[in-house]
Amino acid sequence: MQASDFKSDQYVRFCPGCGDHAICMALQKAMAQIGIPTHEVAVVSGIGCSSRMPHYLNTYGFNTIHGRGGAIATGVKTSHPELTVWQMSGDGDCLAIGGNHFIHEIRRNVDLNVCMFNNRIYGLTKGQYSPTSPKGFVSKSSPFGTVERPFVPAQLVLGAGGTFFARTLDVDMPTTVDCLVAAQQHKGCSIVECLVNCVIFNNGTHAWIADREQRAEHSIILKHGEKMIFGANNDKGLAVEIDPVTFVPKMIVVPADDPRVLVHDATQPDPTLHRLLGLMGQDRIVSVNAEPDNDQLPIALGVIRNVEAETYDQAVNEQIADVREKAKAKTFDELTATLDTFLL
Repeated sequence: MQASDFKSDQYVRFCPGCGDHAICMALQKAMAQIGIPTHEVAVVSGIGCSSRMPHYLNTYGFNTIHGRGGAIATGVKTSHPELTVWQMSGDGDCLAIGGNHFIHEIRRNVDLNVCMFNNRIYGLTKGQYSPTSPKGFVSKSSPFGTVERPFVPAQLVLGAGGTFFARTLDVDMPTTVDCLVAAQQHKGCSIVECLVNCVIFNNGTHAWIADREQRAEHSIILKHGEKMIFGANNDKGLAVEIDPVTFVPKMIVVPADDPRVLVHDATQPDPTLHRLLGLMGQDRIVSVNAEPDNDQLPIALGVIRNVEAETYDQAVNEQIADVREKAKAKTFDELTATLDTFLL
C-alpha cells in the first residue's frame, strides 16, 4: 500500500507551517507501512486543530465533541474489535476537558492508538494557555502569566498504568513514522505524544529541540536494545545513579564509552526507568524561566515504554462470549419464553 491510499480528497486546512501537517503525512506513511486496508481503520477525534485529522485520512472517521474522543473510540473498539482505531487529540482536548476519559482509557488498556498533539496552547480557540503551557506563560487567558504547573504527559500516562508511551517531534519524520507503526503493533492503549509547533499562537515552543543544530545535544532517540547514546558526536550516554541521601534513582550524563551507559529496554515491566526517561528534559519546559543548558539531561524521543497486558476490549468480548456460552437462553425468543406472560 502507498501513503496516497490514505489521503482523502479534502483540502488540508492546517495553517501554513503548522506541525500538524507533518504528523498527518507521517500517519499516512505509517498506515501504508502497516498495510491494514482503509476500510478496517477508524479515526476518531474530539475538537481542536489536530481533531480535523479524520477529514484528511481515507478511512472511517468520526468527529466527536470536545474531549470525548476517548469515550467514543473506546466504544468503537469494544463493539468492533476487528477495527484498528486511532484517536486524534490535542493537549487541550485530551488533558483538560477530556482528561478523565484519557486516564481511564489508559487504565483500562483499551487497544487504541492515541496521537496527543502537544503545542502547549489552545490553537483553534485562538491562543489561550493549555494544561501543558509552562508556568509563567503569557497568553490571551493569562495576560500576567499563568500560575499553574503544567501536566507532563509522560508522567500522567505512566501514573495511570500506561503500557505504551512514545514521544516524537513534528520535524523528525522518520522517528514519527517509527513511533506510529510501533503504536499500532502494540496490543493495548498506545499513547504517542507528538510535539508540534503552532506557528500562529506559540511559534517556536519546541525550538530548543526542533532546531537541527541543537537537536543532537538536547534530545536522545531511544531504540529498544540499543545503548542510550546521544550528542552531536555521539559522545554522551545515559546512566542511573542512586542518590546517597534519599536513595532515589536519577538519570545522569556520562561519557559514551562509560560502562555504566544503559541499554534501552522498552519492554521492562517495572516502569521506574521509563518514568525517569519520560521526565528527562522536562525542567526545560515546565517554566518559561527555565534556562536551556547543554549539561542538562536531554529530552527522550522514540518509544519509551512498550509492555504487554490484557486489553479491555478483549476482556469484555471474552466475558460476553463466556456468558453466552453458559446461558440457558441463547436467543431473545428463548429468553422471553422463560418469563411469566399474560394476554390483554
